[in-house]
Amino acid sequence: MTGCNDDQCLIAACRSGETEAFGSLVRRYQDRLYPTVLRLTGSAEDAHDLLQDAFLRAYEKLGSFHGESSFYTWIYRITVNMALTGRRKRQRSPWRFREDRWGEVTDPPDDPRQTDPSLPLERAERDGLIQAALDALAPDHRAVVVLKDLDGLRYEEIAATLRIPVGTVRSRLHRARGELRERLRGVVEEIPARQATRDLA
Repeated sequence: MTGCNDDQCLIAACRSGETEAFGSLVRRYQDRLYPTVLRLTGSAEDAHDLLQDAFLRAYEKLGSFHGESSFYTWIYRITVNMALTGRRKRQRSPWRFREDRWGEVTDPPDDPRQTDPSLPLERAERDGLIQAALDALAPDHRAVVVLKDLDGLRYEEIAATLRIPVGTVRSRLHRARGELRERLRGVVEEIPARQATRDLA
């Protein structure tokens, strides 16, 4: 596998029996997929488990990958669809989302308006409430919000990922944003639903 770095080379190496090549693909894409899975499941533990299952399924189905799309697009679709079809029921706190991301915070900004010690708590509380509102959506509605407003996919890409018509994507997104707006009324009233979800990115 020496000098093998691009996806196609790693896939070819894996198909020829070099299973460690698939580990390189996992390391390359798991961190990129994780935020999407976390938003869809609402749980760090479930997100990690689901990612492992998704990569295992991708490994088992590698023979069916013919390169019509990029490997990332292929594993993204597998992961999103597994999140929608295999989502476990659970009880969770709206704080859990921010706890898992807290480690991403590095040096505090120099802007004195941003160094107010109460601001991180306010932001964490608001993000927790937004994530809780996302979790309360039906899975198919939550999926279109996450894919459109957080991952920035085009309507056609969402339709292809979820295997639904573009018109269905648009109607689900409209209903989901309306429901989010209602759930968040009085909490982040000044922020449109689509901007509120983008704040989680």
